[in-house]
Amino acid sequence: MPRGAEALDLAEWSTAPGLSWGPGRSTAMAHLDSDMKEECLRKDLRFYFMNPCEKYRARHQIPWKLALQILKILMVTAQLVRFGLSNQLVVAFKEENTMAFKYLFLRGYAGVDEENYSYSVYTQEDAYESIFYAINQYHRLKNVSLGTLSYGENEEHRIGLKVCKQHYKKGTMFPSDETLNIDSDIETDCIYLDLQGLSKNTEDWKNSSFFRLEFYRLLLVEISFHLKGIDLQTMLSRELPDCYVFQNTITFDNKAHSGKIKIYFDSDANIEECKDLNISGSVQKNAQYVLAFDSFVIVICLASLILCTRSIVLALRLRKRFLNFFLEKYQRHVCNADQWEFINGWYVLVIISDLMTIIGSILKMEIQVKNITNYDLCSILLGTSTLLVWVGVIRYLGYFQKYNVLILTMQASLPKVLRFCACAGMIYLGYTFCGWIVLGPYHNKKYQQNGFPETDLQEFLKECNSREEYQKESSAFLSRICCLRRKESDDHLIFTN
Repeated sequence: MPRGAEALDLAEWSTAPGLSWGPGRSTAMAHLDSDMKEECLRKDLRFYFMNPCEKYRARHQIPWKLALQILKILMVTAQLVRFGLSNQLVVAFKEENTMAFKYLFLRGYAGVDEENYSYSVYTQEDAYESIFYAINQYHRLKNVSLGTLSYGENEEHRIGLKVCKQHYKKGTMFPSDETLNIDSDIETDCIYLDLQGLSKNTEDWKNSSFFRLEFYRLLLVEISFHLKGIDLQTMLSRELPDCYVFQNTITFDNKAHSGKIKIYFDSDANIEECKDLNISGSVQKNAQYVLAFDSFVIVICLASLILCTRSIVLALRLRKRFLNFFLEKYQRHVCNADQWEFINGWYVLVIISDLMTIIGSILKMEIQVKNITNYDLCSILLGTSTLLVWVGVIRYLGYFQKYNVLILTMQASLPKVLRFCACAGMIYLGYTFCGWIVLGPYHNKKYQQNGFPETDLQEFLKECNSREEYQKESSAFLSRICCLRRKESDDHLIFTN
């Protein structure tokens, strides 16, 4: 019977003629009111724990949150793919410029790094030539570079090269007598070479006392300079170009004093706001479409955030009703496990993903109009939010019995799997440290790239295989010659072994 009908019958029964209010009548009314509250609470609880399909069949309530989540999955994934393609261009531009810089400023660079450094030199002449080559290439940049590069200012607002060297304080060393007299304190000397100074006679700065290196106490020589560039390839994707500042450092490392100077090249690329962009064509229109799409994603996530927050608030109110009713009727508190049943973890997951998507979309829009250039933070926010959105789909798979069995199995086994990983991780860490200290000094990483050197047995078998292949090729060649020399009158002859 509907709730309104029950209230009407109660009112009619209480005002019927000949009935008077007494203690028994009051007790019956209180009992009836308690039963109505209990039944109403039970119906609300049963409806709360239904899935969207059951709610639709029970009250014809349209599952707005479900439809919104499906739409949000499509929108967020499309947004992430679009941003990912743009981010790939950014990473590719940085890597390709780093490779180009190595070819430009490193003398004799072969295109392949030696372990973690670019290449090495073994004579004083090669060390001097490599240092002077990098300086000269910087001076001739606009005449040799293929990229859209120009000179940039360093931290001190100066355009030019900064060359620094670190060395021990003066001392003497005589390896033949096995004597050493040196001060272990480290000194650092720097010199600035601007474009005007480089344009003069090169012998002037080459013959300066700064470049008279005493290699027995030299630790390193560091050449640092800034370059600016513009990424024009983004316009092919209908996006505004980015302006870059490359902080390049060439390090000649002589700390080992082993007769081998390792040369490192490090390039740190920072995206900065372009001061003046005047681009005509379809790029501006496409940028407006992308901004409109990102705005629509923000609206969808806001609607999802509001609906999920509303569901959590209603669930907390329902839990409070249940706790009060249980305490009033049974005079005891509800256990914590039952209280946590009202907190839907999926809604919390959706709220977190919505917040991250909204913030990431705002950052993406700012990047699109070139107000900010923080690609990394935007990638983390959009990537994590998309991951959470797709993980949230598991909730809806749980409405199917076969999928729900798998989900329950995963939930039950997760704590045990984590405990196993913790124990296995301890063993792995111990093995790692042991292998590092015992085998690490003798490990050669080149074996991973080029393979382990062949043993004598492998070389011998390889030679045998080559001979067999040669014999097969020779026999095939002879058989072809015999076929050419065979007469048609000999076709009736059959040769047998």
